[in-house]
Amino acid sequence: MAPGPSPEEAEVVLEVNGTTRRLSAPAGMTLLDLLRDRLGLTGTKKGCDRGECGACTVHVDGLRINSCLALAAQHHGRSVTTIEGLGGPDGEHPVQQAFVAHDALQCGFCTPGQIMSATACIREGHADSEDEIREWMSGNICRCAAYPQIVSAIAAARTRTECTSA
Repeated sequence: MAPGPSPEEAEVVLEVNGTTRRLSAPAGMTLLDLLRDRLGLTGTKKGCDRGECGACTVHVDGLRINSCLALAAQHHGRSVTTIEGLGGPDGEHPVQQAFVAHDALQCGFCTPGQIMSATACIREGHADSEDEIREWMSGNICRCAAYPQIVSAIAAARTRTECTSA
């Protein structure tokens, strides 16, 4: 019989990008560190490590969260989607395509978090106007100031997403 996790560690079972992952993690390990350091999913970025920049945004059970503020053990049994799992067998997600088409990335560091937030913003119904997009994306910082292109990309992706989901 395999030994269980030590008292300082917790067994964490997550469905990550459609694959069930079972691992042991220190009780205080963040979801961000588990994704990056234990699972090698480095698309999710470690920016401020304080929940202020949005670079670490992922979806948990379809809701966007700042993974730097979430303990991995608290998400046991949940479904996590990272930027690596956003597209499908047919290629990039419409939001990813729109970011490229609208040049909504410059250095690219914030791009995964921006795309994950933008996808949720559209799904949540918070992309009906540029003002609404800006409000609901306000937790994601772009140090290169590509905000006009990001807003345009989200508006365009909203239209494409509505067309492809109908």
